Amino acid sequence: MRRKARSPLPQRNGLDAARLRLPADGPWATLREHLVDRLPRVAPERIDALFREGGFVDHSGPLAPDSPFVPHAVLWFHRDLPEEVPVPFEIGIVHQDEDLLVVDKPHFLASIPRGRHILQTALVRLRDELDLPDLVPAHRLDRVTAGLLMFVVRPELRGAYQTLFRDRVVHKEYQAVAPHDPAVELPRTVRSRIVKERGVITAQEVPGAPNSETRIELVEHRDGLGRYRLLPSTGRTHQLRLHLAGLGLPILGDDFYPMLTEKPLDDFTRPLQLLAKALSFTDPVTGRPRRFESRLTLGAWDDYETWSGGRHDPRPTSSASHP
Repeated sequence: MRRKARSPLPQRNGLDAARLRLPADGPWATLREHLVDRLPRVAPERIDALFREGGFVDHSGPLAPDSPFVPHAVLWFHRDLPEEVPVPFEIGIVHQDEDLLVVDKPHFLASIPRGRHILQTALVRLRDELDLPDLVPAHRLDRVTAGLLMFVVRPELRGAYQTLFRDRVVHKEYQAVAPHDPAVELPRTVRSRIVKERGVITAQEVPGAPNSETRIELVEHRDGLGRYRLLPSTGRTHQLRLHLAGLGLPILGDDFYPMLTEKPLDDFTRPLQLLAKALSFTDPVTGRPRRFESRLTLGAWDDYETWSGGRHDPRPTSSASHP
């Protein structure tokens, strides 16, 4: 398979330039005409400004607005970034070598650029802070979940490590804080069919053949709360949150399940009490066993009053903090 041509533009703040391939045909005589149609969210005046700044380039250099439309041509440019709320938490380094970087991602920080989260993502911040422009993710964590996130340092190894997660041969262990109900028999393995529709923020469990599986264990309990060990065999969207909520044990701080509530992006209180605690696998490059453990703990278990801000919640909620 042919590799994509490397961008002639350097990264900006750890973010790659956007790549555009022109279509095979169309009614456009010039590149500007095509871009005005192709980028409807970018004002024509801004497109003109980018041309003046030399912002649209190919491997020959900056392109002019009257450059002819060339079918299948490829160009690059840096998109204007949305206003973002800074996520005021550090990313902890758990392990770093020439092949892998494993970090403790804090709550509220997205793993990779997407939607309204671009610069305030683990990938972009780490590329910039550690001067690792080729860093790529091996897998992802939800924005509100804290804990272990693994990156590949050398791009040529990306496929080998991503395949581990795709083929489900990475042993993952999570911890969660949720209400304790002695009537719920544990340990148990929960299996269900989870469906996530495009454009809908939450997933749901529906009738049908199971496509998700989680073993749930109660580690300890006190004062109406339990600390749980979660061992997923699959990785469906919001799987752990749905499986615990389905048992009547919603994770503390969950704004999605069992009921969706709006939370502003600048509200960093009462984080979800879900932590990616451990990753273990056989290294596909060295053949040796690897195991990484998060240094974070769950704040609602360590100090519920501090985590909750002194508010009582009959359906308690969560956060990870350094011990």
